[in-house]
Amino acid sequence: MPARDYYHKIVCNALKKDGWTITHDPYRLKLARKKNLYIDLGAEQLIAAEKDIQKIAVEIKSFRSPSEMKDLEEAVGQFVLYDRLLSRYEPDRILYLAVPEDTRESVFEEEAGQVLIEDKIIRLFTFNITQETIVKWIT
Repeated sequence: MPARDYYHKIVCNALKKDGWTITHDPYRLKLARKKNLYIDLGAEQLIAAEKDIQKIAVEIKSFRSPSEMKDLEEAVGQFVLYDRLLSRYEPDRILYLAVPEDTRESVFEEEAGQVLIEDKIIRLFTFNITQETIVKWIT
């Protein structure tokens, strides 16, 4: 079982406050040849207007190392791998990267982060660490 990210509990609480139900903690992605990958969370939310269920998977990243660029490289590599595998094995589940709001400001408003968002390489949401709420969804 993988280690939980520093902000795991905060992200769970923020998703619940936003109307999501945590369905998997962690979300196990079963691969061929009995290999497994673990994404931090799986969640669902009822879309009332469509009477449908929206499914997401969430990879939480804290960006707490001395190098934000190194953290970004690792997060993007993990995100791309999980996203491609989810698109094959469970295409109705959308992957999001969850990062603290200050990380959006320091990393995703800079050129490298902006390119990833503008070119639709990643989807993310940000959260407020103290209020345990979701601040912004960026797709």
